[in-house]
Amino acid sequence: MAQEALGRLFDISAGIVPVDSQTAAMTGKRVSLKNAGGCTIVVFKAAGTANDDPVLDLQQHTAASGGTTADLDIIDHYYIKQEATLDGDETWTRVTQSAASEVTLNSTSAETQMIVVIEVDARSLSDGYDYISLDIADTGSAGAQLISCLYLLRDLAVQRTPANLIAPLS
Repeated sequence: MAQEALGRLFDISAGIVPVDSQTAAMTGKRVSLKNAGGCTIVVFKAAGTANDDPVLDLQQHTAASGGTTADLDIIDHYYIKQEATLDGDETWTRVTQSAASEVTLNSTSAETQMIVVIEVDARSLSDGYDYISLDIADTGSAGAQLISCLYLLRDLAVQRTPANLIAPLS
């Protein structure tokens, strides 16, 4: 039997568990890139209220907790799928911007359901930084908007069955 993709091609870690983005700014959990070639960050959000457009902020860290934190100013493009109701018929749109750590989603992002994908290559971290996280700003109090984030660690240095993978924070 061939090895499954989980553990061979990728591992998954929680960045932000589903939360109402109007309650407060969300600090993403950290994940290590020591054992991966990169990370595909997936943000998944429900429709909310007009003008409560999410702002994402990519960070790099020197430690699993504490340590030094800095903006990771590498996002020059990202991908979105966006519709009033995501139902599988949407296609990816590539969005470009000047390299920055922040992504301000488009002016209709609050009112629609959306998937956002940001690629991070492990080689793009500054010397001494091995961890990343994605923070999401408070979207305001106009209305509820559920949002979550997953980290898909890819190009794993050591491929194992899922039960034998090292913890993504290691």
